[in-house]
Amino acid sequence: MRIGISTSVIQRGKTGIAQHLFALLPAMLLHSGHHQFVLFVMEEDLSLFDFVTDRMRLVTVSERYRSPLRNILWHQTRLPALAREHHLDVLHVPSYRRLLWQRPCALVATIHDLAPFHVSGKYDWKRMLYGRVIARQFARRQDLIIAISENTSRDISRFFGVPRDRVTVVYNGIEHERFFPGSRDEAMAVVGNAFGLRQPFFLYVARLEHPGKNHVRLISAFDTFKIASGSDWQLVFGGSDWHGAETVHARIKESRFAGDIRALQFVPNEMLPDLYRAAAVFVYPSLYEGFGLPPLEAMACGCPVISSIRGSLGEVVGDSAAIVEPEEVASISKQLFNLATDESIRNRLIAAGLAQAQKFDWKTAAEQTLRVYERAANNPSSS
Repeated sequence: MRIGISTSVIQRGKTGIAQHLFALLPAMLLHSGHHQFVLFVMEEDLSLFDFVTDRMRLVTVSERYRSPLRNILWHQTRLPALAREHHLDVLHVPSYRRLLWQRPCALVATIHDLAPFHVSGKYDWKRMLYGRVIARQFARRQDLIIAISENTSRDISRFFGVPRDRVTVVYNGIEHERFFPGSRDEAMAVVGNAFGLRQPFFLYVARLEHPGKNHVRLISAFDTFKIASGSDWQLVFGGSDWHGAETVHARIKESRFAGDIRALQFVPNEMLPDLYRAAAVFVYPSLYEGFGLPPLEAMACGCPVISSIRGSLGEVVGDSAAIVEPEEVASISKQLFNLATDESIRNRLIAAGLAQAQKFDWKTAAEQTLRVYERAANNPSSS
């Protein structure tokens, strides 16, 4: 098959979709002898795909199409023509915000979540309108859709009206060659030099987004924890500013423990494993997730996890995390205290988390994704 993949929504590599593609594509390389891959890449993102340039074809997309509106128009006008020009059998768009209306070949989409239907005010009104109304019509034009969790699969049928037999669940994987247990002392030395982190810390890796990622309640819970424990523990956020980030930064400044709250901004991929290994506890109190890779990555690195089970998180973390009700500050603060003060709980969750993380693998995800491509290519517009 000749397979095209749009990569223009990765936002310079700083989004969850970017991490998804950067992990899936190396696993796809194992099949490049049987299939030809054409990647459509923004001009300034080309260097991010150096790892596939010798075995996948990269087609440059002009930077003038980077803004959301222009990028949407490029997908609707220029990309269909490119699909025909490159004689694609199937075209994969890994974001519901860029789905095609035209059908130049078989169309496959990955939908990571339908958070706009679950979290009020998650995005500005334009993105909410697009996600709730316009994307629904585009989703119905796709031959097949990949959902990254059973929860998202149900949402696609419920909110977009796509028949269940046109939706396939393909779980995200873990890059086990990157995320694995290691020396915490060595990791602390690395993050100490890079970020100045010296004390034990709770870690939350997610873009700074309000209200969806729930940073504000976590800060309140951390304040309660600090008062109750009198400890020197810190709270560390790893993630770029996003919609509502100013609210998160304002809440940090309001905290009486602001000096113990660190916002690192985007953490380079090469630093993430050591950050997970160095963290005493990983916390993920998100109000909604279509999957939730960071808790699994933390588990794979031997870090105990506190998590909500909203959206797909219950599927992902199973019984291997300390569970919180994300809208109850007391619930979050209680688990912060429990894990900070009880080594036996941390050790139990570390063991459970390592076992849970082994259930997810990108090679399996790539094989399942290719089967979706084959099904779509064999039955275009009628799958």
